[in-house]
Amino acid sequence: MIVVAGEALIDLVVTPEGQRAVPGGSPANVAVTLARLDQPVRLLARLGPDEYGQQIAEHLAANQVDLRWAVRAPEPTSVAVATLDVTGQASYEFRLDGAADWQWTAQELADLADSSATALHTGSLALALDPGAQVLEGLLARERERDALTLSIDLNLRPSIVTDRAAEQQRVRRQVPLAHLVKASDEDLAWLYPDRSIADVMAEWREAGVSCAVVTRGGDGAWLLAPNGVLHEQPAVPTTVVDTVGAGDSFTGGLLAALADIDALGDRPTDRLAAVTEQQWTKVLRQAATVAALTCARRGANPPTRAELQALLAAPR
Repeated sequence: MIVVAGEALIDLVVTPEGQRAVPGGSPANVAVTLARLDQPVRLLARLGPDEYGQQIAEHLAANQVDLRWAVRAPEPTSVAVATLDVTGQASYEFRLDGAADWQWTAQELADLADSSATALHTGSLALALDPGAQVLEGLLARERERDALTLSIDLNLRPSIVTDRAAEQQRVRRQVPLAHLVKASDEDLAWLYPDRSIADVMAEWREAGVSCAVVTRGGDGAWLLAPNGVLHEQPAVPTTVVDTVGAGDSFTGGLLAALADIDALGDRPTDRLAAVTEQQWTKVLRQAATVAALTCARRGANPPTRAELQALLAAPR
């Protein structure tokens, strides 16, 4: 079972035709992707008591995301206003003050040692907005010390919300060594480190103790730096882009699902990831890119099922 921790919010999607409220949030989207790829997944989230919170809970339950560790919080649901341009690219404005997602207390977290979990994934705003970010960072630190789960972080930075670049550099420098797998986009790194190359940043993460560093590059595909130092390149999978909402999250879910399929998640995580072969890394990266491509071909954060993924992977290239 993979545990995902972080925000589950409402994307208020604005298009020329009007607006619609759909469940979203990077960690929640990752959890839905994993569930649709037939991976047992449990979400650590704080869900508001309002209609938006109920809509999120129903969406997650309908997608077979286990909510037994979700907290029914008294605070309102976070809202992200997603505006799509003519190419389908999304830009976001967030309404987060006093919202449920960022109010974690240590007492609300389940004891992962007493579960069948093989991995813990978190990131995005959940690791950036206090006080909850401090609680989740503490969870990562404890689990890194216990060495019984594969720990995964997706930076998924939001410069429109957390605007202090120097403070974000310090936070990322502190949190990255807690994970075995770290994923970011080229846009994340261009904002965070405007004077550094992607290759330099990935190498630094590896030196800090990260086993696997992954950077998505939009239409240019993705890079994966394996534990042995080999850089794998995956071209973008051809698709007709409807919009990019949830594309990065579905890539992360596809990546984790592929690693779970080859038993690369679990105890002794560094050893497990080091045992993944070059051919397996190539397949893992291709699966992640294919899941993202299928999501881009649909409206909203709507990742594919395992059957849909396998059909495209089996198609002649």
